Amino acid sequence: MNIQSKKLKNLLIAILVLAGITSVSAASFPQKPIALIVPFAPGGGTDSIARDLSKTLSEKLGQPVVVDNRGGGGGSIGASMGSKATPDGYTLLFVTSTFVTHAATDESAGYNIEKDFSPVAMIGRGPLLVVTNKSVPAKTLSELIQFSNQTRDVNYCSAGLGSINHLSGELFKQKTGANLTHIPYKGSGPATIDLLAGRVQVFFATIPTILPYVETDRVNVLAITSEKRSPLFPNVPTAAEAGVPGFNLSTWWGIVAPAGTPQAIVKRLNEAINDAASKDPLKSRLAKEGAQAYKVSPTEFQKILNNELKLWQSVVKSANIKIE
Repeated sequence: MNIQSKKLKNLLIAILVLAGITSVSAASFPQKPIALIVPFAPGGGTDSIARDLSKTLSEKLGQPVVVDNRGGGGGSIGASMGSKATPDGYTLLFVTSTFVTHAATDESAGYNIEKDFSPVAMIGRGPLLVVTNKSVPAKTLSELIQFSNQTRDVNYCSAGLGSINHLSGELFKQKTGANLTHIPYKGSGPATIDLLAGRVQVFFATIPTILPYVETDRVNVLAITSEKRSPLFPNVPTAAEAGVPGFNLSTWWGIVAPAGTPQAIVKRLNEAINDAASKDPLKSRLAKEGAQAYKVSPTEFQKILNNELKLWQSVVKSANIKIE
């Protein structure tokens, strides 16, 4: 046997051994507790979803799944931390739609969605509601567009620069020509307070944020950003029905792992998360957020992340949005 043949043989043996190790490790995964980084402070709907997921996953996987809150920087601190973790499946990152909008808006976010992570699973997703305060005379999206162009002093609020509310408003402007001025707040709470007080006129709001005020008729609901009408709001038209086709947006929750995590482990986690999201308590928690479980494969989740990143990067570029 010549030297080249020996090298080839040794290489093949190494590949087979490595494949065997990966197979065994995946089959026995997990053998110790899993850390779930949540890039937001404790409390609130997002943290509650993460904790319901961790409880169910702990039962399914036979090991504790421990929530590790790492808030700050619009989620970038936790995301950056997750990207640098060992890619062995024992450190996961809980992500939301902000994971993408923040990356698209802030060049110093500290993480690269396409290079730093292995998508694992989506948990659920829910649409936004286009609402106005009660003083706005517009009752439809068409009337809102007309009203904004006539008065030229219509503001829309958001939870902050780079939030889903912010970029949704910019996309709406680009699609319709509506004359809306963005007013950022430090969170959805202060934005909602000023909406109700009439200091801002429009909000592209997540359902859990605005639902109490919809139920008490303190805001006008013009449209929902889903492809089909929601059973929660059967009388509210979709954006497409209201004359703005292609304005299908959602807030969502999911799990990613550090890039390089073995695909067999990713697949195992994907199956466990998909199963957990379709049952209580997580199913009921999602329903309270106006959302539902959304099962996709890791490959499909990757496509969703890539498509959303391209969409929001395009919106940011067209609107010349910069975060200093």
